[in-house]
Amino acid sequence: MSELPPLYLITDRKQLAEARLLLKVLEELLEAGVTMLQLREKDLSGAELLPLARDIRELTKHYNCKLLINDRVDVAMAVDADGVHLGGNSVPPAVARERLGPNKLIGVSTHSVTDILTAERQGADFVTYGPVFYTPSKAAYGKPLGLDALKTACTHSKLPVYGLGGIKRENCSAVRNSGAHGVALISALLSAHSPFESCCRLLKILGS
Repeated sequence: MSELPPLYLITDRKQLAEARLLLKVLEELLEAGVTMLQLREKDLSGAELLPLARDIRELTKHYNCKLLINDRVDVAMAVDADGVHLGGNSVPPAVARERLGPNKLIGVSTHSVTDILTAERQGADFVTYGPVFYTPSKAAYGKPLGLDALKTACTHSKLPVYGLGGIKRENCSAVRNSGAHGVALISALLSAHSPFESCCRLLKILGS
């Protein structure tokens, strides 16, 4: 399995002025150098998600970018995505692995060392951990975990860890210095005035 990149883009079309701009912005970010993204549009039904996944799959193939589908193993299989990203209410990684086979990526959302160890035991390839910093989308789940907790999580993890939540250009170096393999980003790229330029700056900081 190829090395995972330091930047993991997660979609949220609601961050854009118009949802129909998602493909345009994604292409801009792939041109800038994004090589792994997660299609995460949780409000869409399978029937609504599938055509969007097909369009993004074609785009990611053109740019040689890994595509993971949030939660929906069936949609990932239908579009031959590179893997899935699983949350707390998803099927366990072991079940996803059985359906997808040994060569697909499985990412898992985690919020504690216990979560990470469980994901590792069940055959995940990497985890996201957070929220590290305050972000409005995660405010209902409590206080941000912070850099010290991230450092502890990375110390205990045998899997690559992506810091998630409130990560921007100004703090992504601190996340990497805490031991994280990389950063997972949504608004820092999708809501940027120039997604292309913002992505280029972030990749330079990340050394990619």
